[in-house]
Amino acid sequence: MRHLANVDLATLLAGIQWWQLIVAITVMVVGWILGRLTRRAVLALFARAPGLPRAAAYPTARIAEYLVVALGIGIALAILGANIQPLLAVVIIVAVVAVLVLRGTADNFTAGVLIQSENPVRIGDEIQVDTPGGAVVGTVTELTARAVMLLAADGRTVVVPNAKLLGDSVVNHTLHGLRRSEIQFRLPRVDGEAIDDLLSRVAEAAAAVPGVQAAPAPQTLANTVLQGKVTGVVQFWHEPTRGVVVRSDVVRALATAFADRGVEATVMSVQK
Repeated sequence: MRHLANVDLATLLAGIQWWQLIVAITVMVVGWILGRLTRRAVLALFARAPGLPRAAAYPTARIAEYLVVALGIGIALAILGANIQPLLAVVIIVAVVAVLVLRGTADNFTAGVLIQSENPVRIGDEIQVDTPGGAVVGTVTELTARAVMLLAADGRTVVVPNAKLLGDSVVNHTLHGLRRSEIQFRLPRVDGEAIDDLLSRVAEAAAAVPGVQAAPAPQTLANTVLQGKVTGVVQFWHEPTRGVVVRSDVVRALATAFADRGVEATVMSVQK
């Protein structure tokens, strides 16, 4: 301590040029300004992504600000000729350990920010994802910093990590606003009956079902005409989340419509 007290300040600054001092001060000021801007950017990012935890916004913004300011101070010290290699070594080691320990969390956090910024899925969307048990269809109930929460039709809750959702293929049933379904049918053809008339009756019966959209209108396609029977499909549009109910109603409506005419029809739902 006595030795340090006797050190002349002029001796410490003897090897430093005036321009180095000015540049070092400028770098520290710029680092301080960039640190403030970084803090505001992080807070704005948390505000833009409602699913991110609000409690983590301010600490994360402060840590980011301090890191930028510390980087500016380190650069300023390097300009002044200080040996910062030991400090850099410690920082690099700490950064590597943090990356290895928090790799999964960081990946999911970053993916969560992208999901909530680009909105490939939103709360209320019905999506299909691949799980170890097979494909699962569910409604998005929550978007968090770590995962997307789905509620399946059978009541199961499915937790999909953000990184997996962003990296795998996801089928969004809701984003378009409407979804198309198909019903297969096989009907006997009366002698002399035009195929177009038969297909038109099928389309009319499907269009009368509640839940079937008027536009685009239902259309029928003939697949085979063999031995007096016509096999085809009727395609119709409906709200994405009501597919099961509407398909069931169309099957019943077609079966009833042709049963009332004394026609024995085979009607089967096709789910895609």
